[in-house]
Amino acid sequence: MSATTARMSPAPERKAPTGRRGNRDKPQKWGNPVTYFIALLFVGVCIAPVLFIVLGGFRTNSQITTEPAALPHPWVVGNYTGILKSTVFWGEFANSLIVAITSTVGIVALGLMVSFVIARYDFRLKGAMYALFAAGLMFPMVIAITPLYLVIKDLGLVDNLLGVIIPQIAFGLPTTVIILVPFLRAIPNEIEEAAAIDGMSRLGFFFRMVVPLSLPGVVTVGILGFVGSWNNYLLPLYVLNSQANYTLPLGVQVFSSQYSTDTAKVLAFTSLAMLPALVFFSVFEKRIVGGLTGAVKG
Repeated sequence: MSATTARMSPAPERKAPTGRRGNRDKPQKWGNPVTYFIALLFVGVCIAPVLFIVLGGFRTNSQITTEPAALPHPWVVGNYTGILKSTVFWGEFANSLIVAITSTVGIVALGLMVSFVIARYDFRLKGAMYALFAAGLMFPMVIAITPLYLVIKDLGLVDNLLGVIIPQIAFGLPTTVIILVPFLRAIPNEIEEAAAIDGMSRLGFFFRMVVPLSLPGVVTVGILGFVGSWNNYLLPLYVLNSQANYTLPLGVQVFSSQYSTDTAKVLAFTSLAMLPALVFFSVFEKRIVGGLTGAVKG
């Protein structure tokens, strides 16, 4: 009887193979072609000016005049090599590097400490302090440039790189605090309690636990601070007077005025000025997206 029953019982159904996320394997469906077309259109609008500037540096003025949208033929490397041999370019490059690195370190260090206090401790006016930093996002530097210049002048920092670094740190803190506070709030209190039981001080917990756990957010604000500082033009324009202290954005303006008739050289100088920030941003693009995603989830 048992053998007959076993023969008559239906065989178990085989389940369709599943992917890594548990979904059944199905052919991937492409989205709406209109969506892809619009996305490619936006990408083209963003990339086309950059390509025009970079490729224009490899051309001659006659090529740019006769065929503005054509590829270089022949390729002229002398525009770039001539600028790279210039001591003025490397001096402005060094100034931009000093300003960008110092501003980034200040933004990350101060922003991380402020965010740690707001996220992990309860005190009076805590909400007002956080709201004050959030309100700072609504006031760009261009609005406060005149009173800011007067303050810098009173401090004796005109034509000094510190007159650019300190305001950039101040205006970079709101974005840093808004991004880092969710990261620090997401750290479980049990970790801090266990560290306190083991005899770890608050500073020890901050450097040994908080900084490593919030590293994605720290990297994100560091990249944003570096790129924003490198590309800043308005504040150096007001503060810096001598060409020896110029950063690369100001150097582009001066070079464009001196070589206004040599369009190819101007395009080559502009390409070299924007290339470090462009490469830096492209390399760490995934870190930026991951850090902002973590901030939203937190």
